[in-house]
Amino acid sequence: MNKIISFICCCLLFLYPVALYAAEDVAVFAGGCFWCLEHDLENLPGVIEVESGYAGGSLINPDYRNHLGHQEVVKVYYDNEKISYDTLLRAYWRNIDPEDEKGQFCDRGDSYRPVIFSVNELQNLSAHNSFENVSRELNLPIANIKVELKVLEKFWIAEDYHQNFAERNSIKYNFYRYSCGRDARLKEVWGSDINAMDQWRIGNSD
Repeated sequence: MNKIISFICCCLLFLYPVALYAAEDVAVFAGGCFWCLEHDLENLPGVIEVESGYAGGSLINPDYRNHLGHQEVVKVYYDNEKISYDTLLRAYWRNIDPEDEKGQFCDRGDSYRPVIFSVNELQNLSAHNSFENVSRELNLPIANIKVELKVLEKFWIAEDYHQNFAERNSIKYNFYRYSCGRDARLKEVWGSDINAMDQWRIGNSD
């Protein structure tokens, strides 16, 4: 009898593996080069994994050579018992230039536009609310915030050589990031304590 019960339990776990990952959620963001955004978000406590890819367009099976209409994005798998979507949003905002709708940093064009993709209505509501927090922190009119909000239709994972690029190609990545002026611009926008992700501030003191 015990063997039968064990067999049934194993079958249920195989058929319904979602129960094993009940606390896992996903978030999808576009914020310029996906190498950088992946690197900036993957070490946050509670983040399980980050994948680079493409989203936002209608092209089927986009790749790096041809992803017309898509943005470079990251898909963040996170434990919602350890990190909230609102905390992820705050980390995302502080790793982009919210006033730049033509790209991000040295990367220009539609592929690099900042976009928050929601996977459900709660994420959509949180994303809308986050605009007010950004406006207060940066003393910036909401009309000047150029990040787009979209519902995620499909995420297409990027080629393998783009995954964990910063870790696997550290010299090339660090040179690119410095040359692109990403960190210098982020400090200019958000202040010197950019990595203080614990709460929103009222007015940027730097």
